[in-house]
Amino acid sequence: MAQESPKNSAAEIPVTSNGQLEDSHEHSFNRDLKHSLPVELGLSETKITSHGFDSTKEGVIEAGPFPGKGSSASPKSSVISPSSAAASRLAGQGCDLFIPTGGRAQQKSGPVVLADEVKNPAMEKLELVRRWSLNTYKVSRQIFISEKLGRGSRTVDLELEAQIDILRDNKKKYENILRLAQTLSTQLFQMVHTQRQLGDAFADLSLKSLELHEEFGYNADTQKLLAKNGETLLGAINFFIASVNTLVNKTIEDTLLTVKQYESARIEYDAYRTDLEELNLGPRDANTLPKIEQSQQLFQAHKEKYDKMRNDVSIKLKFLEENKVKVLHNQLVLFHNAIAAYFAGNQKQLEQTLKQFHIKLKTPGADAPSWLEEQ
Repeated sequence: MAQESPKNSAAEIPVTSNGQLEDSHEHSFNRDLKHSLPVELGLSETKITSHGFDSTKEGVIEAGPFPGKGSSASPKSSVISPSSAAASRLAGQGCDLFIPTGGRAQQKSGPVVLADEVKNPAMEKLELVRRWSLNTYKVSRQIFISEKLGRGSRTVDLELEAQIDILRDNKKKYENILRLAQTLSTQLFQMVHTQRQLGDAFADLSLKSLELHEEFGYNADTQKLLAKNGETLLGAINFFIASVNTLVNKTIEDTLLTVKQYESARIEYDAYRTDLEELNLGPRDANTLPKIEQSQQLFQAHKEKYDKMRNDVSIKLKFLEENKVKVLHNQLVLFHNAIAAYFAGNQKQLEQTLKQFHIKLKTPGADAPSWLEEQ
């Protein structure tokens, strides 16, 4: 006759009809277990919860500090497999059992849930590089295949393109005028410098040659007067150069920078427009519909950017034309009056021209620091 296996006392705990332990037996069982273990081991109180009859699945335990130790640590959770026969029976009956376990429960298996998913900076950078590469590929294909090889179409605003071409052509012509005016200023400066030296030489000989005192004196006065008028004309020319340089290299250049941004937006717009047209010509199924929808969104975004840049270019071209006419009108009048007065020998009219345009001439040596400032 086979010997009957001893029953575990934990298996004889009475339960209610809904699978819960009776309060009196549960408290007494927990009290007996706590008193039966040594307190010095520092064990934590663990609650095992399992549902389902004769379940072989692993239970979830919540480990907390053992009462009486004064520990304030927050409860921890882990997943373990019940090892004892009593725990298995109670878990199969849907009971809640408190048993002491060590603080080193090893996690065997089970899902791990993260509260907040942390974004990886490396993945974000990789996504940015992917988008940049895709956009560069589309733009390059639009430029070299669709436009240069004539295998596609491009969006053209005839009126705006004509204004941009005129602006670029005018910029080249203004740069040529600017370069010639700078050459004239350099040559005039050399001539004025030579006239001043020649006047000083005539004045010196006028003092040392008594028989030619008057002749050398007349020439000295003439050269000094020409040098003075040349300095006045040089101030007018330099003011003309500074104004035209600001117009060409700042105002017009800023407008052309906006034009470049507009052209880039136009190329991107055409590239995504071509992609959308190709997708619309293809079959429509479960795989292509999301791609078509995404392509439609990208096309709409680049269309809005293109329209905005086109509007910005139109406004800047309008303001530039008004500013250019005003600036060049004043500068051309200044240049004409100064040149005419200088070669006519009308010193008063030359000085009046500079006053009219509020031009102040620099006194020779005014920019040089004094000997006290140098010390």
